[in-house]
Amino acid sequence: MKQWLEKLNKKIEILASSERMRFVRIGGGVFWNLTLLAIIFIAATLLFVGGVGAGYFASLTKDEPLRSKEEMREQIFSYEETSELYFANDIYIGKIRTDLDRRETSLANISPSLINAVLATEDEYFREHTGIVPKAVLRGLLQDVSNSSTQTGGSTLTQQLIKNQILTNEVSYERKAKEILLAYRLEHFMTKEEILEAYLNIIPYGRNSSGRNIAGIETAAQGIFSVSASKLNLPQAAYIAGIPQAPFTYTPFTNKGEQKSAEGMQPGIDRMKTVLYRMQEAGYITKKEYDEAIAYDISKDFKGYEIRPEEKYPWLTAELELRSKEIFAKILAEKDGIDPDRLKEEENLNEKYTILADRTIRSGGYRIYSTINKDMYDAMKKVTEEFTLYGQTYKKKEKDPETGEEIEVDVPVQTGSMVIENKTGRILSFVGGRDHEIEQLNHATQAYRSNGSTMKPLLAYAPALDYGVIGAGSPVVDVKFKRSYDNYEPVNYIPTQELGIIPARQAVASSQNLAVLRLYDSILDRRPATYLEKMGFSKLTEGDYVNLSTSIGGITHGATVEENTNAYTTFANNGQFNDAYMIERIEDLDGNIIYEHEATPVDVFAPETAYMMTDMLRGVMKQGGTATLAKSQLKFSSDFAAKTGTTQDHKDVWLVGYNPNISVGVWLGYDQPRTLYAFNNRYQHPSQRVNRLWANYLNTLYDIDPELVGTKETFKKPEGVVTRSFCGISGLAPSTSCANAGLVTSDLFNKNVFLPSQPDDSFVSSTSVVINGNTYAALPNTPTEFVQMSGFGLNQAFVDRMLGRLGGDASKLLSFTSGKGVVTGAPFSADSAPPQPVYATLANGSLSWTASSSNDVVGYRVYSVTDQGRSLVRSLKSYEGYRVSVSPGVRYIVVAVDITGLESGYSNEVGEVVETAPPETEDEENVVPGEVIEEPEEPEDLDEIEVDVDPVEPSGE
Repeated sequence: MKQWLEKLNKKIEILASSERMRFVRIGGGVFWNLTLLAIIFIAATLLFVGGVGAGYFASLTKDEPLRSKEEMREQIFSYEETSELYFANDIYIGKIRTDLDRRETSLANISPSLINAVLATEDEYFREHTGIVPKAVLRGLLQDVSNSSTQTGGSTLTQQLIKNQILTNEVSYERKAKEILLAYRLEHFMTKEEILEAYLNIIPYGRNSSGRNIAGIETAAQGIFSVSASKLNLPQAAYIAGIPQAPFTYTPFTNKGEQKSAEGMQPGIDRMKTVLYRMQEAGYITKKEYDEAIAYDISKDFKGYEIRPEEKYPWLTAELELRSKEIFAKILAEKDGIDPDRLKEEENLNEKYTILADRTIRSGGYRIYSTINKDMYDAMKKVTEEFTLYGQTYKKKEKDPETGEEIEVDVPVQTGSMVIENKTGRILSFVGGRDHEIEQLNHATQAYRSNGSTMKPLLAYAPALDYGVIGAGSPVVDVKFKRSYDNYEPVNYIPTQELGIIPARQAVASSQNLAVLRLYDSILDRRPATYLEKMGFSKLTEGDYVNLSTSIGGITHGATVEENTNAYTTFANNGQFNDAYMIERIEDLDGNIIYEHEATPVDVFAPETAYMMTDMLRGVMKQGGTATLAKSQLKFSSDFAAKTGTTQDHKDVWLVGYNPNISVGVWLGYDQPRTLYAFNNRYQHPSQRVNRLWANYLNTLYDIDPELVGTKETFKKPEGVVTRSFCGISGLAPSTSCANAGLVTSDLFNKNVFLPSQPDDSFVSSTSVVINGNTYAALPNTPTEFVQMSGFGLNQAFVDRMLGRLGGDASKLLSFTSGKGVVTGAPFSADSAPPQPVYATLANGSLSWTASSSNDVVGYRVYSVTDQGRSLVRSLKSYEGYRVSVSPGVRYIVVAVDITGLESGYSNEVGEVVETAPPETEDEENVVPGEVIEEPEEPEDLDEIEVDVDPVEPSGE
């Protein structure tokens, strides 16, 4: 072979050096040189263009930081995810309000058909490329430079992931250059499966059937077809895979959640067919599968309209969002080393962390589990809607915020209610109002109103029991007073009423204002409003600690239904306060608990106090109590205690009641306070309305959970609560005088702080008279026929002690029916003028007369009249009436007698003339006023005169 090659080479040299090949040799050399020059030029041009391109590319990406693997992965996986809300027992409510709904899923939970559809449509070389497809990039660049009308996507899934998670959607060469660089880099930091999973969780998919913007494959599958991403069939997968190219064109729903028209849905269906064609072309599906999918009616699978949770449960979702933000604000502040208590004191700091908390819950994908019982909440909502006795709905004019035009809007009676589990503080249900479209304010948790008489047990009676000032039945004073320095002159619900000395439990049951004001005044220097602090009243002012009117609900800023009801759980919970709460726990995306409610009980009242207060409040629901109607409306029995409340002019009405398990509070009123009393013939009395609504709520709650709501458990009496006898008007240990007066009684006491051991000192011997239903000490010259003899009067020192520094009319301390002949001993200031005469009538054998208009009359005398003079027929005390039965054929007159014994002028004479002998008594003119006149011998027919008394109801009874 070597020899052969040498011979061949010699022949070629001979041929090349021959004359014939001279021109070929020259031409070939020229051609070769030109070829070399062309190659050099092209190479130089390519190097130049490449250098310029590389330089330009470098200039576009020079500001892009060199991200580490950890940074890039963190940014890719930090896509926002919508937080979710839950009822108690993990019952789903819905997603929290946000601009974009998204729920993460894993690649293993995504239908293979969907994955194939995405790859066939968006990135057919996904498994082979390293982040970019050069020819696709060049094609896109040439189309852009040539301004071609046809644009084919040049981005891989990796590039789209970079664009959505690290860069922006800005259209520029700089962004595109960074995208290419980062996509190539990302392929070295993440596997293909991680990239694909992240892509499917972040890409927008238009709108769901609620009209919300959605992103992520799981959210799209649930929101469009109501199935999970793992259950998508081939046509459904192809439809969803086609949406990202033009999300709001291809989505089947409008921004209101309504399905588009057939014409409006056609672009999405056409896009689905394109995806199916590419899947067949790429070999992901067979021709048969393609034909079946093309013929499939995808429109029948579209999900029907789904009401948004904020539309179905507006007050609930808003309240849960608000409370979640408060929780996260504290968590975030603590992470920054800031004491969460500072958020309450520093407005700017609170605003900052509230904003951060809001962003966190809307994008963090948290699961927020509440304490709200779904069945109870739904049932109470229905009761609220069906109740017909709220009161009059007024109209008012206001400007439309959008158009600026004046429109007429409704002003209805609003309501708020709260159901709290006593032992835990869990809020089981609430009612925020009647119509969220009319008024968005949550009347259960955010509306601060005067709590009226529901304040009395919280601020006056329970603290007085705790201090050992009273027992459950100790006497309190229901007598008017007027404070001199500010002319404060309160009255009872019935303005003229003064019940005098009555048991504390009676004052609670009938909700007497005067009694509680006097009791509160006696303990005011101990600052009992500190009890309200412990029970969660959040807007107390310094005035609330010192104002007498606070005890009857005159609190500066009022209280919410939640605060008021929560305070009453203290009595049900043996004097221990558990702050009410609505968020049970919060979990992150991985199921880790990042917040869980922890109870922090506060000792407020002694257990003995709580029990005695409860026992007193039981009377509110018994006969004569202000919540009797509510008790009568219940279809079940349980050990309930309650308190009603009414504010000035019936602007607010309340009822808070509890049994050993739950406390339920209800409020009615207008948003802008005005009387509820109008149109009572149609809507009943405001107090009756709230009684009925409270009972309706309890009945429907009982239907849901009879064991909880209708518990047969009763409040257990602590060992420290004992029953002791005492004198009913002093509260001290019974004396002989008190026993003889029939005023010894018994009731509950806390033996640890107060027992009636000090001897009663209230009585002195006394004679008395009754004037206008009030008892007064008789004067030395009071006619004895009108005097109650051998009675018991009240010791002046005792009177002064009972009236206290507020003072008052001592004659009102006791009604004339109190005890057996017991009187206050209060002196009466007589005017020394004879009383005004009366007018008499005689009919059917009955003599009657009008009451004297004078205010010092102790009784009346009836005289028979003849030509010879007058004879006393009968004397009647002022409270015994204005009528007697008489015999015919006699003339009569009546005179009024005052406390000093002065008689009025004669009444008109009535009856017939009777012939009689002149009387043998001394002349009428010589009769001493007030002296008992010996009756002359009377006709036989007068022996049978009977007194028919019309009893006069004493004032205030």
